[in-house]
Amino acid sequence: MDTKKFGEELQKLGFNFFSGVPCSYLKNLINYAINEFDYVAAANEGDAVAIASAAYVGGQKSAVLMQNSGLTNAVSPLTSLVYPFRIPLLGFVSLRGEPGIPDEPQHELMGRITTQLLELMNVEWQYLSKDLEEAKKQLILANEQITGNRPFFFVVKKGTFDREPLKKQQNSIHSNQIIRHAHKDNQMPARHEALAAINSVKDGDTIQLATTGKTGRELYEIEDASNNLYMVGSMGCVSSFGLGLALSQPDKNIVVIDGDGSLLMRMGSLATNGYYNPNNMIHILLDNNAHESTGGQSTVSHNIDFVNIAASCGYTKSIHVHNLEDLKVCLQEWKETKGLTFLYMKISKQSKDQLARPGIKPHEVKERLQRFIRNDHEKIKEVDGS
Repeated sequence: MDTKKFGEELQKLGFNFFSGVPCSYLKNLINYAINEFDYVAAANEGDAVAIASAAYVGGQKSAVLMQNSGLTNAVSPLTSLVYPFRIPLLGFVSLRGEPGIPDEPQHELMGRITTQLLELMNVEWQYLSKDLEEAKKQLILANEQITGNRPFFFVVKKGTFDREPLKKQQNSIHSNQIIRHAHKDNQMPARHEALAAINSVKDGDTIQLATTGKTGRELYEIEDASNNLYMVGSMGCVSSFGLGLALSQPDKNIVVIDGDGSLLMRMGSLATNGYYNPNNMIHILLDNNAHESTGGQSTVSHNIDFVNIAASCGYTKSIHVHNLEDLKVCLQEWKETKGLTFLYMKISKQSKDQLARPGIKPHEVKERLQRFIRNDHEKIKEVDGS
């Protein structure tokens, strides 16, 4: 079908933010999204789900595009981010390995189980029709699901979209401007002390995102606030979520609080963050060299130079923070000067005893954050008189 006309129907329904990973079956729709919409090229499909999910929370109707082989890469955020937070994503997943259609051997099994996998994840789906008029009706049905806070995926067969040339792309180049390595002893505070320091300098324009495990639970105990979001799953996706939120809410200060185990799981996100380079995002890594939430097993973070890696990925500033006072000073400076910033801090393995879990459900956390964002927009309108 006519890719441009299908894209125009998406636009009419308000879909304006796309993230994905290329597939030959989807290349023409991806080209259209790059040409006409806000499109973020993710390092992997799970990151794309997290980026698009955050854009939705930030007020944009979003969609993800991926090959079905990458659907397995997206299982974690689809089941532990999209599902518990009730995030209604529109998805397009290709059907490589369709039974009866010759294809590469690595697609054979996935071709048989793609739709079963979607059903297991409670994702409504349909095969996208190659007939434009029928596809329009399907989009209306999909939009009803989205409006009802439910995700909906189209399974796309070979030859569904006609040719859409990719316009000349202008590659942006972001280079590191400030890098500060370790030059004195590390204070090695407990994580809850570092979180308390971070929380102490937040203001009404700040949104704090805490990674999976004890990081979110400790931040919740320090102060549960409407501008906090606690990741309860989708390990490794917090900075991709931060990227999507920073791009969709450029007037907010997005503070991403990450852990070494989490970041190591999806380090490709650093390159994506550096490329899109939102100046309203700061990425703080609290490194205790352990999967501390699951029993203290060691990570390999002691062997990694995160400051150099973030700098090489295009973070504007990449700084080793030695103590709590440095941490607060860097946060205050970032608020004034902005620029995509990476702060690295070594912490101890100590955590609070009898640590509680958030007493608010994930979807309530999401809805509360959305109200916080909307209320700020309403205040701005009142001030502007518009």
